[in-house]
Amino acid sequence: MNEHNYTYHDDNFSLDRTEDYVLLIQVENNSFSYAITENGKLIAWAENYPFDELSDPQELLDLLSAKYRQMIIGLPAHSFTLVPTALFSGERLPNLARFLDTKPNSKVLAQVLDSENIIVYNTSETIVNAADDFGIRNTVYTSKGWLTAIAQNNPGNNNLYLNIEKDKVEIAHFSQDKLRFYNSFDFNGDDELVYFAVLVVNELNLDAKYTSLYVSGNIEADSKSLTRLAEFFGKAEVNSLQVLQLPSEVIAHRVLSISALSLCALSEVV
Repeated sequence: MNEHNYTYHDDNFSLDRTEDYVLLIQVENNSFSYAITENGKLIAWAENYPFDELSDPQELLDLLSAKYRQMIIGLPAHSFTLVPTALFSGERLPNLARFLDTKPNSKVLAQVLDSENIIVYNTSETIVNAADDFGIRNTVYTSKGWLTAIAQNNPGNNNLYLNIEKDKVEIAHFSQDKLRFYNSFDFNGDDELVYFAVLVVNELNLDAKYTSLYVSGNIEADSKSLTRLAEFFGKAEVNSLQVLQLPSEVIAHRVLSISALSLCALSEVV
């Protein structure tokens, strides 16, 4: 059996009742995590399964082959660009794709990110083919839910929102409740993490001394990373935002990105 970082199953979870459940799958380049919800409550969660288990399930065969009330799959991006909704058209997609770091065997997708933005992104054809087995209409860009959750909870104009997974950090900024900046960066160590956060603040003409950072994902509340960020910013703390009812043993900021997929309706592929 594959060794997973975190696993949780409610005592009442049953594969005989999956038609009452929502299955959330968040795919990374070489692995994936899943969460299962019922009536807004997290009832199962596991992460760090090898990607082959999604395309050819063995350990999770019963879980992945069951029929769910709804399924939402978050797909990762090798690169992406945001296009204002008013300027986007399907005919422009080939030209927009030229802005991406498109690699061999890449697939370019365009989906609605929010009311004002279309995200055009590329991911591996292997990932798209695996997702297509569950219905491509069930897919969304992996961080659509995370961005939606923040937007719905009155994001401050002087706040930065970070989500960390492995060696990648996503950074978002909102102004007047609208997304004004979003990008992701590969980083190695705390100094590079600080560098990218400061870089974004400078690009946005914010004052770091009066900017608060709210961090979710693979980070601990007492981590050296947060302490290092707090040296440069007015505040740096884990994001307490919660979109599902969680058991006491599951930390909200750790599952924010995957649980927020529950906010995504069926994908609007354009």
